[in-house]
Amino acid sequence: MKHVVAVAVVAAAGLIGCEQFKKAASANVKLDTDDQKVAYAIGQQIGNGMKSQGLKIDTAILAASIDDVLQNKPARLTQEQMQAAMMKMRENMASKQESEGKENLEKGSKFLEENKKKPNVKVTKSGLQYEVVAEGKGDSPKPEDTVKVHYTGTLIDGTKFDSSVDRGEPAEFPVGGVIPGWTEALQLMKPGAKFKLAIPSELAYGPQGRPSIPANSVLLFDVELIEVAAAKKPTAKK
Repeated sequence: MKHVVAVAVVAAAGLIGCEQFKKAASANVKLDTDDQKVAYAIGQQIGNGMKSQGLKIDTAILAASIDDVLQNKPARLTQEQMQAAMMKMRENMASKQESEGKENLEKGSKFLEENKKKPNVKVTKSGLQYEVVAEGKGDSPKPEDTVKVHYTGTLIDGTKFDSSVDRGEPAEFPVGGVIPGWTEALQLMKPGAKFKLAIPSELAYGPQGRPSIPANSVLLFDVELIEVAAAKKPTAKK
């Protein structure tokens, strides 16, 4: 099921803005039966996938291709032609990502250079920048500990890419199981502390990026350390 949805997400990328898609989206939708609800759920996944894809697809050709398969009609392109087209698409996407990555690296470097000049911003040896909003009390977590935090993450242009605050539920994870910038910052905090972080791309996702995070992006976080749960010691064998 996950594979089918993933393929659909890629294939449907670029539909936003298409008149055909807008017309279909404006139709009355009933969500009474289980099949209808499943269709809507898959549509939500496709919609979210479209936001993170950079593909532009001719939807008329896409629809014709799907119809050819469903009607058992012969393919209009050979396997070799389709493979060549897909390879060309991947090459174009890689080239675009590389270009955007270089641009983001330059913008991020300039941002960090200016940000560290702010009076309350501290910079660690790794390049992590942080500002203490509230100190907190108690012991700082260790890499093997699990923490409960509230956070909001944005890019340097203000685009929000993730927020436990918006979800209304704190996140829990091991200190050593996140990006290096987070692992380092959490060990500087105490329960109740609130920090503002500016994490260089090399301490985040680097040139690979993520669906909602472009390559070489500096990441900004507002973080509140709510609770620390010490790692459980292994039970001695009897």
